[in-house]
Amino acid sequence: MNPDTPPTSPQVAELDEGPNRQELKLLLVAANFHLATPDIRSLLHTLKTEDCGFEVSLEIVDPALHPELLELHRLVATPALVKLEPHPKQVFAGNALSKKLRSWLPRWKQVETVTGLGLSLSPVEIDGSRTLREVQLEDQLLVLRQENETLIERLGVQESLLRMVAHELRTPLTAAKLAFQSHLLGQIDAPRFRDVINRRFDDIEALSKDLLEVGTTRWEDLFNPQRLALGKVGAEAILELEKLWMGRQLQLSTDIPSDLPDVLGDQRRMRQVLLNLLENALKFTPDSGSVGLKMQHRTDQWVQVSICDSGPGIPSDEHERIFLDRVRLPQTSGSTSGFGVGLSVCRRITAVHGGRIWVESELGKGACFHFTVPVWSGQATPVPAGQP
Repeated sequence: MNPDTPPTSPQVAELDEGPNRQELKLLLVAANFHLATPDIRSLLHTLKTEDCGFEVSLEIVDPALHPELLELHRLVATPALVKLEPHPKQVFAGNALSKKLRSWLPRWKQVETVTGLGLSLSPVEIDGSRTLREVQLEDQLLVLRQENETLIERLGVQESLLRMVAHELRTPLTAAKLAFQSHLLGQIDAPRFRDVINRRFDDIEALSKDLLEVGTTRWEDLFNPQRLALGKVGAEAILELEKLWMGRQLQLSTDIPSDLPDVLGDQRRMRQVLLNLLENALKFTPDSGSVGLKMQHRTDQWVQVSICDSGPGIPSDEHERIFLDRVRLPQTSGSTSGFGVGLSVCRRITAVHGGRIWVESELGKGACFHFTVPVWSGQATPVPAGQP
């Protein structure tokens, strides 16, 4: 197998052969775009070219085609490398899989060597200080610690997923409530009211499906990126928040070029980002203030969206922290409701789309939130996360 041309999932490859060698059976759970990353290419190159001391058998499986593997092997994230044989099973997930493999190969080789000797010899001291039994117990302890850390991380991920989806559920409920109030006041007619309610019910139904899946599926895998007219989504988001700006003498401006290219994005998630940022801007801007939405075709690869307000601003030392889970600034925590995870949701969504989000602000001088989305150019999947 050529490491420069990643195999198609699923695939089984004999990577290292040798006489009378113990089999090292590995399972790599990775999507096709993972296989092109430097880390996975390095891992495949290591197994292909280096003497691992085993007869290596590697199976590569796409998690999108076999989602049951995520639950079977309790995978917190992908890509993931699972050592199936020799026992005990071990799981490595996330980044630096190549480095983790290199660090564990010598230990696996040592354990197999001393275990083989132990079948016919009495316990001996290893390295002049440890017995065979002590080496085996130490290895088992390391595996148990790793499994414990994996379970703790999994619980934390599920808690975060549930909290984020619950926060997203507030948006369609709020929009439906505002539409109902506007209809009662005669501000919108019956056809538009029914249209808003139907679309919000569709959002709630989709979110309920997400809630059922978050126990066994990574939050990032719930995305459905397609060709998307982002300007239209932005205009709809402003109309949905009409109740927050009407009658307040706010200067609400939009700058969306007619020739803005389409982007590669999940429509529901992009609307979630725009609604979160616009809602924050409208909430924190005083009456007679200003809020602006601007979209720019910054490069051939990225569209940049900017939402600016004339609110209280954000201290410079808080610019990074506000995108963490459940963080709220002291100067705003007493005047707004919710769990403070909206910006964290925005960060996760933009990262999965391959873009990034940041804020430019000074205390007392308002704030501008910017995020980037990849331009659509016939892609089938999102580009890897990174900075434009």
